[in-house]
Formats: sequence, structure tokens, C-alpha cells
Amino acid sequence: QVQLVESGGGSVQAGDSLRLSCAVSGRSFNAYAWFRQREFVASTSWGGASTDYADSVKGRFTISRDNASNTVYLQMNSLKPEDTGVFYCSASRRIGRFTRLDLYGSWGQGTQVTVSS
Repeated sequence: QVQLVESGGGSVQAGDSLRLSCAVSGRSFNAYAWFRQREFVASTSWGGASTDYADSVKGRFTISRDNASNTVYLQMNSLKPEDTGVFYCSASRRIGRFTRLDLYGSWGQGTQVTVSS
């Protein structure tokens, strides 16, 4: 059974940092992404060498993956109130990296991030 389990969300002040984790089990995937609600945030291809970011998070967020532990991370620095939302980890067996929500077939349950000013 495929499972993606996010953790690491919370309530922080503007300017703080959080690291989200997504533990993947059940199968291997080629591409991973993070979405905030239905809005694309970041994606990475197999191996993690190729990444994409939404313009709103470039320079502040970093997506990475540890294939040995099947975990995907989203390091979020300099958080802003507009980053608030439920963050979802998603996975695709397609080769490459994608920003479209409909190209990811597996999803976690989400983790809440709240940034106050």
C-alpha cells in the first residue's frame, strides 16, 4: 500500500523556518512535489539534481530527497504570512519534474503551516 505521510508543520512567526518531511512507503517514485492547497510550491526529479520552484518561494524554500530513506523534504526559510496553508506531498512515477497537480497520482494527508506576522 502506497503511503505518503507529511510531518513538520506548525505555527511560527514571520521570518522563522520550518522543515517539512514526507515519508514515502509502498513503492518507489520518480518525481516528487509539494503543493500548498492546490498551488504548486516545489518539485524534484529522481536523484534530486533537478528542481523547480514557484516564483513566490524561490530563494527561500529548498526541496530535497533522500532516496535511501524514501523521504522528501521542504526546507522553508524566511516564512511569510502568505505561506500559510496546508502543504501536501505528492509523487509521480513519470520521469522528470512537473508543476501540474494532475500529473501526481499519489498524495499525503497534508500538514498545516501557519505563519503569523
